Amino acid sequence: MNLFSYTITRDYGFAPNPFPPYCTLATCKPRIRNSAAIGDWIMGISSAANACAIKKRLIYAMQVQEILTFDQYWNDLRFAYKKPIMNGSKRQTYGDNIYHTDESTNNFIQENSHHSLAGGVVNMYNYRRDLLSEKALISMKYWYWGKDAVEIPKKYIKFIQVGIGHKKIQDESLIVEVVSWLESNKGVGYIGEPCEFHGDFERYNGK
Repeated sequence: MNLFSYTITRDYGFAPNPFPPYCTLATCKPRIRNSAAIGDWIMGISSAANACAIKKRLIYAMQVQEILTFDQYWNDLRFAYKKPIMNGSKRQTYGDNIYHTDESTNNFIQENSHHSLAGGVVNMYNYRRDLLSEKALISMKYWYWGKDAVEIPKKYIKFIQVGIGHKKIQDESLIVEVVSWLESNKGVGYIGEPCEFHGDFERYNGK
């Protein structure tokens, strides 16, 4: 069992996509998506640059319970609600189920989404980075606080706080202790809105 932690600089409800009943990580963080195994934990920390009012706190934590390929994710009816609908609700516009194979070319299609350019034009920066891993991580065991990000106990912060990239903890006794702290928190699942869930829909150009 491993614990991966990283800094979230933009929290729109896209990566991760925390809307119940599943929390999913299907874009960005390709190294984590490639490396994580079922049973591993992932934690996202707010940064000083984040729109959250509270800096360097825990935005979300999830235990990986299922790993799907992009095509499996796209074709699974459980995750149809995570396909972006650009004229839909705020949650729908930030859907992360955006990659699937074009059978005529055998290349991946990038759907009109937060990671594409206006009008659904492919954003090659996001396309290339996202496709460094063709895996979607799935969880029903998660805590997503978003703008209500919680303070991390000082005894754990040095192990999980990061800048660029991510940290990987392999000390199972420490992971068990951190998970025990997580489970002691009130609430579970989708608790607070994303930090940047206000205003109009935005696209990420990758820069």
